[in-house]
Order: sequence, then structure tokens, then C-alpha cells
Amino acid sequence: MVFNKTFQHVQTWSKFDKMHIHNKSIVIQSLMKKIFRIIQAMFFTFMVLLIHSCKKTPYNPIKDIDGNVYTDAMIGTQVWMRENLKTTKYNDGTFIPLVTNKTAWANLSTPGYCWYNNDATTYKTIYGALYNWYTVNTGKLCPTGWHVPTKDEWAVLATYLGGESVAGGKLKETGTSHWLSPNTGANNTSGFTALPGGYRYTAGEFDFVGMNGFWWSVNESTTDWAYDRELDNDNSYYWFFNDPKKAGFSVRCIKDN
Repeated sequence: MVFNKTFQHVQTWSKFDKMHIHNKSIVIQSLMKKIFRIIQAMFFTFMVLLIHSCKKTPYNPIKDIDGNVYTDAMIGTQVWMRENLKTTKYNDGTFIPLVTNKTAWANLSTPGYCWYNNDATTYKTIYGALYNWYTVNTGKLCPTGWHVPTKDEWAVLATYLGGESVAGGKLKETGTSHWLSPNTGANNTSGFTALPGGYRYTAGEFDFVGMNGFWWSVNESTTDWAYDRELDNDNSYYWFFNDPKKAGFSVRCIKDN
């Protein structure tokens, strides 16, 4: 009789132990599932960040002959500088003529550059220099390994960004720190960070800083005119024009293939 009670007692504890072990197994399985889901989520997040970082615009420092530092933006298959050119020398070290006088500027049919309003202190760092097309045409303006874009390279950029009607917004710096309001459509998703550096026209006047940005192409359209691109503060368009070679526009360099 005592043996039976003892045996029953042992059997009871044995069942309890089995239930306890079973319950622990369920808890462990549930915990493992949670840990697995967490690991899955972390792995997914890591992969998304990794893919995003691979697509993200790389910013690498580039120096011109003056020592000015620029960064680059990969946009599609092209690599562009993110800042307007500021150099006062060609890439072979030769000085570019600085032309401040209005009449002298109007009479140029040779290379020359200036700062907006002849005020380097205010405008150089942000907007860069304004160059006439004759300076562009030397082929020595951009740092070695870079060049002034062709009209076709500007067109490739437009196509990649969805066409001329929307590309301007994707190129422009956001906000109104430099662009005047409303800076329509500006989101700078390209990383190009276009700024409204204005221009110097053929008679030597300065105008439109804050409102418009103008960038030369290396291609001429006639004996006295060449192709350029324009962005405005009141629309998202990416304009394709040709203007007199005597005009002073900004320059963006594109990396050689």
C-alpha cells in the first residue's frame, strides 16, 4: 500500500515535470519565433539601408587649380560637380583675364570672367564665377579629368530626371536661402544643388541673381551664340537656350568618361 502511494506520488510528479518541460518548450519556441522575426526585420532594414546607400549620391572632394574644393554627385550614369566653378586659372595654371569694366566686357571676343556685381566677397563662395563662352571654349577651364558639358550631356541629364518640364525642380537647391520665393518644385532629389547665380549680359550689366541660374554648354549654335541651360525660381522647367558668347554664365563641370 505504501509502495502504491509512493509510486502514485512519483507518477504525479513525473506528469507535472513533463507538463512543466512541455510548457517551457512552448515558451522557448515562442521566444525563438520572436527572435527570428526581429532578426528578419533587422536584416530587411539593413538590406534597405545598404541598397539606399549604394544608390545614394556619393560626395567626393575635387580641387581646382586654385585649391577650391568641390564635391560630386552621381546622377544616372553621369558624375557632376555639385557647385559652380570658381577657378581664376585654367587647369594648366594660366590666369584667366578678370574683366570688371562694362565696356571692356562688352568688347570681348576672347576669354574673360568676373564675379557677380564685381563682388567676390559676397558672391564667390556661394555662386562661383561668371565666365564668357570664349573661356569655356579653351577646353582648359575644368580641373583635369573634368570638362564643361556638351548640350547632349545636358540632355541626358534631363531625360534621366524625367524630362525638361520637371527636371528643374529635381536640380534646384531647396528652400529660399538662395532662390527667391516661391522656388517652385525644388526638391534637389538629384543632389545637383543648382543655385541662382544670375548672369552678366553682353553690355556688361549684372542681373537675376536669386531668380535664375544659367550654365554654359561647350557647343556653339552660331558664330556668335552658344547653347546653355537655365533654371528659374518660379517654375520647375529645365530650359534649353542659346545666348551670345559674350554673356557671363555659371559653369558646372562633368566628369570625363
